[in-house]
Amino acid sequence: MVTYDKEKVKRTFETEIFPVLIEKIKEPLKNMKNNGYVDIEEIRLRADRPVMIYIKNKGYFLNSNGAITDKPGIVLSKSELEKIFLIMCDYSFYSMEEDIKQGFITIKGGHRIGLAGRVVQDNGKIKTLKNIYFINIRIAKEVKNCALNVVKEIFSKEISHTLIVSPPGCGKTTILRDMIRLLSNGVEDINLVGKKVAVVDERSEIASCYQGIPQRDVGIRTDVLDSCPKVEGISLLLRSMSPEIIAVDEIGSIKDAEAIFDAVNAGVKVIATAHGRDLDEILKRPGIKILIENNCFETVIFLSNKHGPGTIENILKIN
Repeated sequence: MVTYDKEKVKRTFETEIFPVLIEKIKEPLKNMKNNGYVDIEEIRLRADRPVMIYIKNKGYFLNSNGAITDKPGIVLSKSELEKIFLIMCDYSFYSMEEDIKQGFITIKGGHRIGLAGRVVQDNGKIKTLKNIYFINIRIAKEVKNCALNVVKEIFSKEISHTLIVSPPGCGKTTILRDMIRLLSNGVEDINLVGKKVAVVDERSEIASCYQGIPQRDVGIRTDVLDSCPKVEGISLLLRSMSPEIIAVDEIGSIKDAEAIFDAVNAGVKVIATAHGRDLDEILKRPGIKILIENNCFETVIFLSNKHGPGTIENILKIN
């Protein structure tokens, strides 16, 4: 089960989250009973709508006194939301434009800010977002050694090609991140020598890069392609970085499968994640079905939220 250092998360809020908020939200969060803000997973801000926070996948409204209830509390105006977004962009909207058109930005500390508003298109492609009045602050929480048992499971004489499967919010990206760190650094008590790991971080969720620098610890032998599509990223890494392991998040398409085939055939181990609850569900996705039927994955690990994020439900070995 994934757990985290609450004192470290408290410092994270003080130094990375509170500075990008206005007093109208900041003070109520600080006033939450017993520093309850450390358990927050998401802060949802919508223009002219109540502020919501999510704890253990359950949504609550935030009141001005710091209480969380089922009844609407603080409401932000459009101008207040614009001010928050400007702070998040470090007062330079244009410096973030490439990220904005992808629907998110990453702030210091690796926290991903999801964005929605009016889409501006150019020749059928998204050029940028305007009128950004919907913001989702996802709190990045690093959990070291949460994947130690998983790494022990997939390593004997060598690393096995591994797929981590779970529904959203069950800790698969957190587990993947720690697997990358452990595989990169090595694990002395199982005689695992550190490997060259390459990460295709399409949504900046694994390494959580800020201005190109990983904000999460992904290990000393790890190279990261940030904000890069998986298919192109896998191809690029095979050509340029001679990785021993490639890690990617949320696969499923036929094109994903083709790229992973290329990596496997090049002798590179692949660690990946996918959305799903069980084997039957993920086999409905053509790309994953092809990979599993062709033994491109040797181990499939199923996670749930039964005893908190990162609960291991089942480990399937594929011959």
